[in-house]
Amino acid sequence: MQLREVRSEDLDYFFEHQQDPEANLMAAFAPRSPQDRGVFDYHWSRLLEDPATKVRTIEQDGQVAGAVVVSGIGEEPELSFWTAREYWGRGITTAAVDALLEAFTDRPLRAHVPADNIGSQKILTRRGFSVVGEDKNFSNARSEVVTELIMQLG
Repeated sequence: MQLREVRSEDLDYFFEHQQDPEANLMAAFAPRSPQDRGVFDYHWSRLLEDPATKVRTIEQDGQVAGAVVVSGIGEEPELSFWTAREYWGRGITTAAVDALLEAFTDRPLRAHVPADNIGSQKILTRRGFSVVGEDKNFSNARSEVVTELIMQLG
């Protein structure tokens, strides 16, 4: 696994990953219209142009496996990640989070995780994140209000 700068062609893979209904349910907070490429492109152009955001592509065996993001740098930075389902359970997301935490050392660092997303919670907990609160938000992917844990490192 390696983290690298995002290339324009990576966006096609990120968009494809976003089409997976099971991954959207797991993430809970998917876009209102995950099939809308215009909304996707607008969102990603803002992420990539924002100096307070660091985005890296997760690459495994030469393939785009997902992305890790730290947003809000300089304020209250927040970690998020998305890995394509075919890479789940192989330690790739864990390795990507480890690499990002090694490169990005600002603390505290927060993450928001659906309360029923045990896999993401395990990744964060094993890296020293702890639950510092919870929030309830409407999930477009689930069409219901979902509890998310607010986790923090440092």
